[in-house]
Amino acid sequence: MQSKLTLRIDEHLIRRAKEQAHARGTSVSALVAGYLSALGEPDSNDITPRVQRLLGVLSDSAASKDLYHEHLMRKHE
Repeated sequence: MQSKLTLRIDEHLIRRAKEQAHARGTSVSALVAGYLSALGEPDSNDITPRVQRLLGVLSDSAASKDLYHEHLMRKHE
């Protein structure tokens, strides 16, 4: 069940929220609901939704500390 909520927020923040919602193709209500639901998840370990989506992306990657070290050595020669 959805209910209406009235918030008092600085006009500048309201403009930014509307811009972000438009850029993401969603509503301000959906942005706020997503943020609040992320706060309530006990297993989130304070990981932001953006980082949460990236978890596991490199699980099949050949990346390793040694390869990264080699990359840095070549980069800074």
